[in-house]
Amino acid sequence: MTDTSLGPPAHGSRAERIAEAIQEEVAEHGLEAGARLGLRTELIARHGASPSAMDEALRLLRDRGLISVRPGPSGGVFVTHAPAQLRIGVIDVWFSTAVKDPRDLFAARTFFDDAFAALAVHRATPEDARAMSWALEDMRRHRHDPRGYLDANMRLHQAIARASGVTVAVGLYETVVALLRNGIIRAAFVEPAESRVSHSLDVHEGMIRAISDGDAEAMSKLITLHRGDLHRLD
Repeated sequence: MTDTSLGPPAHGSRAERIAEAIQEEVAEHGLEAGARLGLRTELIARHGASPSAMDEALRLLRDRGLISVRPGPSGGVFVTHAPAQLRIGVIDVWFSTAVKDPRDLFAARTFFDDAFAALAVHRATPEDARAMSWALEDMRRHRHDPRGYLDANMRLHQAIARASGVTVAVGLYETVVALLRNGIIRAAFVEPAESRVSHSLDVHEGMIRAISDGDAEAMSKLITLHRGDLHRLD
């Protein structure tokens, strides 16, 4: 599985960045509930953190339900809840435990995507089509970079959403997308990546063509195909 570790966010406190790095570690190694992350002192050394910053990071993770801290000789920091994992098209994505109900957010995004694509066939302008094509080119450029590919894919679907002309719904959609995007801690292509990515690019290129041609029948078939490519991992 080709993967990209997204790393801790550039913003936020030192403790928040440490908390995100620990979540990334849990996701990257596929750690399950009950897995031991180590002693507090070991985590301090591993992350180059001060004791106070680590204490705050562990508090954040306890509050989010990700870890527990046990005293005693066999104690330490343990995983209590692994980050949520979803399959978004050709990419497996892991979310920070700070994101509540990513599965519901993803379901909402998919619902909106279908409706916006059907409307965009009738309402898109040449400028809208250009924005979609630019996003598709970014997807092609990032076909070996799962995070870059996912970001470009989200921009493509946002361009389709804006082409629908339903301003209130687009605002709700962009809020959902922002919550998903900001909560990602790791992304990895699903193998065999090359054939899956090529198929994904073909489907999205077809959607743009249907919108440009005003071909509602073709779009209906592509929406069904696109929806079938979106599988959830529980």
